[in-house]
Amino acid sequence: MPAAERRELILGHASAVFGRTGYAGTTTEQIAQAAGISQPYVVRMFGTKEKLFVEVMERALGKLIVAFREVIRLRDSGEIPADELGARLGQAYVDLIEDRGILMSLMQGFIQGHDEVIGQRARAGFLEIYRLLRDEAAIPADDVRSFLADGMLINTLLAIGMPDNFEGDEAATELMTLSFGAKLDTVLCAASERPARPA
Repeated sequence: MPAAERRELILGHASAVFGRTGYAGTTTEQIAQAAGISQPYVVRMFGTKEKLFVEVMERALGKLIVAFREVIRLRDSGEIPADELGARLGQAYVDLIEDRGILMSLMQGFIQGHDEVIGQRARAGFLEIYRLLRDEAAIPADDVRSFLADGMLINTLLAIGMPDNFEGDEAATELMTLSFGAKLDTVLCAASERPARPA
């Protein structure tokens, strides 16, 4: 396997493991096992766990920004009406749930805000998304704030395992439906296909 493909493979598995067990609860050995490679290879390729985590965050931010820019491009080319921009951006965000590691690794990065290296990158990434929505998408600042708040609610619902544990609770069902809308079935399907945590 070419080095670039192996790197992406490791980042994909690291994203899932960090997203599930957090920065502090994850070891490079766990990531190596998930990727089916040796732990020394992970260290040789990325150096420290911190550097690997920052690359995982960079990957997640990159995928999010690409998804948002594609929606903006569709609006700018007239392929979608301008008044659908917010809804389409929200849909693009929820679509990323199919790779839950993307959103959860970003959430883990935000949690590590106190870490000098990770926190700096998390803040820069959050502001990069804010500026993209405010400047490139030309969304008013207060609407961007609301959009980001909705995104953080979605991340919180994922982090607390709500998609896995909400059935039978009227308030949880209502909140899940309001948060995920037409994508609720996709979210539930992704939750049901996610491997169980090791005991």
